[in-house]
Amino acid sequence: MSFRPAIMIAALVLFATGVAGEGVPQPHPPKGKGQACVAETDFMRRNHPDLLNHQRDDTLRIGIRGDKFSLKACVACHAVPGADSKPVTVKSPKHFCRECHDYTAVQIDCFECHNSVPDDKRAASIDFTMPGTGNNRRTALSLTQCSVGGAG
Repeated sequence: MSFRPAIMIAALVLFATGVAGEGVPQPHPPKGKGQACVAETDFMRRNHPDLLNHQRDDTLRIGIRGDKFSLKACVACHAVPGADSKPVTVKSPKHFCRECHDYTAVQIDCFECHNSVPDDKRAASIDFTMPGTGNNRRTALSLTQCSVGGAG
């Protein structure tokens, strides 16, 4: 008598009832500092790479900065303090992005060029000039704002 069919049936029953998945730890990234994220949590989990890439393309090719899906705004709002009360860098497993990226074994390449911690509390002048429009308006935004349309 073979136990193989019995083991397969038991595994299917456990899988179907969810018992097999209860022991698997799930990521629990810390919440941002703002009242609400720029989009729903499930939407951001699924779409943040595309949103950040689109913003990157708009910034590099068209010169549009300060969009609500900018990496700087994400980093400023989701900074996690370390033991010294300063934001941890992406080298720390406590970094906001690392929580899910480590869990899914997805490499984070954003911070090879960009800061993984917020800039200091100085205000930055961000140029919203559209090339060829003659609009030379400049606006100062705080890099620590965590709202829709925050720092770029």
